[in-house]
Amino acid sequence: MSAPWVLRDADIEELARLASFLALVLKPGDVIALNGELGAGKTTFARALTGAVLEDTALEIPSPTFALVQTYDGGRLPLAHIDCYRMEGAEEVREIGFHAALEEGAAVIEWAGRFPEILPEDHLEIAFRDGAHDDVRDLTLTGHGKWGERLARLEGMVAFCDASPWARARPVFLQGDASTRAYARLHLGDETAILMDAPALSDGPPIRGGKSYSARVHLAEDVKPFVAVANALGQAGLSAPRILAHDMSEGFLLIEDLGNRVFAAERGDDPPLEELYEAATDVLAALRGHPPEGGLPLPGGGTHTLPRFDAGALQSEADLLLDWFYPAVHGRAAPATVRETFHTAFGALFEALKGQDEDWVLRDYHSPNLLWLPEREGLARVGVIDFQDAVRGHAAYDLVSLLQDARRDIPASLEGRLLLHYCGAREKRDSEFDGQAFSAAYATLGAQRNTKILGIFARLAKRDAKHGYLAHIPRVSAYLERNLEHSALGRLREWFDTSLPAAARVKPLDI
Repeated sequence: MSAPWVLRDADIEELARLASFLALVLKPGDVIALNGELGAGKTTFARALTGAVLEDTALEIPSPTFALVQTYDGGRLPLAHIDCYRMEGAEEVREIGFHAALEEGAAVIEWAGRFPEILPEDHLEIAFRDGAHDDVRDLTLTGHGKWGERLARLEGMVAFCDASPWARARPVFLQGDASTRAYARLHLGDETAILMDAPALSDGPPIRGGKSYSARVHLAEDVKPFVAVANALGQAGLSAPRILAHDMSEGFLLIEDLGNRVFAAERGDDPPLEELYEAATDVLAALRGHPPEGGLPLPGGGTHTLPRFDAGALQSEADLLLDWFYPAVHGRAAPATVRETFHTAFGALFEALKGQDEDWVLRDYHSPNLLWLPEREGLARVGVIDFQDAVRGHAAYDLVSLLQDARRDIPASLEGRLLLHYCGAREKRDSEFDGQAFSAAYATLGAQRNTKILGIFARLAKRDAKHGYLAHIPRVSAYLERNLEHSALGRLREWFDTSLPAAARVKPLDI
């Protein structure tokens, strides 16, 4: 149990704002236990929390005093609102479906102190008491079990926002990505900003050579790379989010809100798909004229140096296919001989990339991380986010990330036109640009990236129970087939034909 968080003289607006922040971090299995005398504010807070989870603060939310429990399924997770005031015992709480509610959702319980035996070891307790006058309350929040650390993080998040110009803003949950980062949109009048919650990550267990996976593939472990890269891209004239406030030691950022028009959600008719993807291709060609500095400056001093996306990092990513996807298809681990021939085939391709066309690699330059900003002009029409893992490597990597988008179908004809469009733009800037070498690198890095993605999607399903990603596997496998058609990838093609042919890569996985 961590030190309690005490709020003095909170008015109804502050109660609602605290409930909105708490709604951001709720997850299935959470229990919020509310205690205090009649009229202390428990129901007011529970209603505010429910409205925040449902993202409808104007919704009429009845008290469960007589119904005992009210359930809500319309928000980002199911929520049960339980009132123990009229209950006779703990068994009655169980009979109304308390434990079943926690399997997929969370519960907020008024008068939870009457039956403490029903509470799991990990829960958040909020005690309400009268404040200095009738319209305010004192709150004491206590995190039990694992909620201790989570409460400390929540308190830090609120303190960070309170110290910024967005102190009175109301947060609304934003769906994040497959990472551990979390996001919220802050509303202050007609203005909005994005709150990023990105606690520093530990290295994790070593996998090879005494290094963890994140260290081998150069994944960002704090927010400093995001800040440094965002500022550098902005100086290059691109629409990366401006940093509005930061606490880099704690991992909190307030950044410019670039809106909701992510490429992944655009239908492709207005504007046409080709216009979207050509604009994003132009950004990459133009970025080639702004090579990354040796050390990207950080606010307040210091620099961030982009790591090199070397053969070791590329191979470690590709190995995810062997570690997760191969066993899901075959029901057994990949034999040593299969691994050896896999490494030999990819190793020769990675060796051929050394010293070629080294530049920015933003790493995840694809539809979930690109936004359409038609009110801006030129290159600035494409908003770019999620680049904290940027490295220095071959320029073809980001282009293949864009044109072989794992989350939406990019026709081969459109991919081919835009690849030629990019090469033409590069040739205008650089008479020594080698289109044939770039084409081979594009196929190599396309094969590497799609191989990695197959492994990641299998891992997300197997380890994290995120089965929705499996729907993208046929598309990713089809992109891989396009890459394997290149003559430079003959040995790698032989490996896939023998060990993971196309027919095996699209069948339902045993996960």
